[in-house]
Amino acid sequence: MKGRNKNLIEERDQKLYERFYCLVEVNRMRFDDAVKYLAEKEFFLSEARVIQLLRKKIQEGATVNGERFKFPLFMGFRDMKRTRIHNNKN
Repeated sequence: MKGRNKNLIEERDQKLYERFYCLVEVNRMRFDDAVKYLAEKEFFLSEARVIQLLRKKIQEGATVNGERFKFPLFMGFRDMKRTRIHNNKN
């Protein structure tokens, strides 16, 4: 098998999303502090990549124990499913 394992990448992305959810929603850490912490201390990715992965997971409708972010728009993220449904109603 050549290249990167897609299953492992997806697992990493889900764990990143879960840790971000925990830091922001449970521990009440600020968005930018949570991104920086995850980028530098836990996942060793750039802050831009962390934000990109979080945005992707939110757009996919990812949950943590059935819970979603209460205010994804406040953090600059859009739920594309909701946006498409809203646009189709008009």
